[in-house]
Amino acid sequence: MELYSIIIILLAVAIGLSPVAKRMKLPYPVLLLAAGIIVGFIPGFHRISINPEIVFLIFLPPMLYDAAYNISFKDFRANLPTISLLAIVLVFVTTTAIAVAVHYCIPGMTWSLSFVLGAILSPPDAIAATSVTKGLGLPHRTNIILEGESLINDASALVAFRFAVAAVAGSAFIAWKAGVMFLVALIGGFLVGCVIWILFAFLVKKKKLDSNVIVSLNLLIPFVAYLIAEELHVSGVIAVVTAGLIISQHRDKFPEQTNNQSKFTWNTLTFILNGLVFILIGIEFPHVLKNIPFDKIFPLIGCAFLIFGVALLIRMSVIFWHKLSTEKRFYAVKKHLDKPEMKTSTSRFHRKNYSFKEILDNIESLLLNWKEAVIIGWSGMRGIVSLAAALSLPLIMDDGSAFPQRDTIIFLTVSVVILMLVIQGLGLPLLVKLLKMKEK
Repeated sequence: MELYSIIIILLAVAIGLSPVAKRMKLPYPVLLLAAGIIVGFIPGFHRISINPEIVFLIFLPPMLYDAAYNISFKDFRANLPTISLLAIVLVFVTTTAIAVAVHYCIPGMTWSLSFVLGAILSPPDAIAATSVTKGLGLPHRTNIILEGESLINDASALVAFRFAVAAVAGSAFIAWKAGVMFLVALIGGFLVGCVIWILFAFLVKKKKLDSNVIVSLNLLIPFVAYLIAEELHVSGVIAVVTAGLIISQHRDKFPEQTNNQSKFTWNTLTFILNGLVFILIGIEFPHVLKNIPFDKIFPLIGCAFLIFGVALLIRMSVIFWHKLSTEKRFYAVKKHLDKPEMKTSTSRFHRKNYSFKEILDNIESLLLNWKEAVIIGWSGMRGIVSLAAALSLPLIMDDGSAFPQRDTIIFLTVSVVILMLVIQGLGLPLLVKLLKMKEK
């Protein structure tokens, strides 16, 4: 069967399963994942070779751009401290924790290889997060934090991944060099996104383009931003997110017809990409399974459960630490404001009083209740970014030798992604119902 025929069949399956998921009240990605695994086990079904570079280009930019375009920039900025903690600090902490667990769990897994797997499995996926949480009626701020985290964390994880792969090849890890590279990637990606916005605004304003052309340009932006940024060796993820956030702030300047047309086009595109991506993850599992000796399958599945547990525990720990530390700062500032001398009307203390009130308001806006913390902690599903990173591992290293433990790393990645999507994906609606979360 030709590749295009297979893609058409998979699209038909994805579209057909959408109403089934609603009727069965199951998360759409979980049902697609199950369908993909079943299809992958069908005898004679040809494997779809997933080129990681194509996956990064075809799936990642439009999904990131759509999420950035539809998020409130004001709310994103207000929750930036929490988002940054999850998207940057948590990524590196999770990478290290998974690396330690894997190093002592799997014989022959060196520290550098363990960090490769840790970096692959550290970032929650934008596509998985928005697909599973959509329609659950989560509080607005919870959605903003989850979506905001998934917009940035891929940049952190991909930098860590590249350094870990280089370490496997024999390069020494230098902390300051990694830090500089990370900052360059972020700043460079931000500048590329800004330039893309300036060019887009110039074309729309000066050339007086009609709605079809504007919508078409809007569709091209994430791909162009990603390609240019990656060509310049900066973060394509940040470039796409920056362009999406800035353009979303100016969409009220476009005609209503253009905005509506753009919205319908993006909704259709993201629906198609969502359907394909989760089926492809499922299809990959049976083929990866064939490369693992039978006697190693169950120990590796046990290790996958361990990785899942470690990642979930670390995420829960970090988010609750953030909750408690924010509350501690809030009450410390509030106690300071309640001092008698802070209530005096002298100009010096009046200025201090005003300044502390601003700080108090800022901290109060970051306070999470325990229900929000539980939901945010539980919602860290991995997805196509982790799979694409694993498949991008080279077959042969520079010295001609095979990349060590490549099949094991890919198998563990696919297994952990499936575990997270199934356990967390199925558990999230139940958790929301149990906690009686209300949309606000």
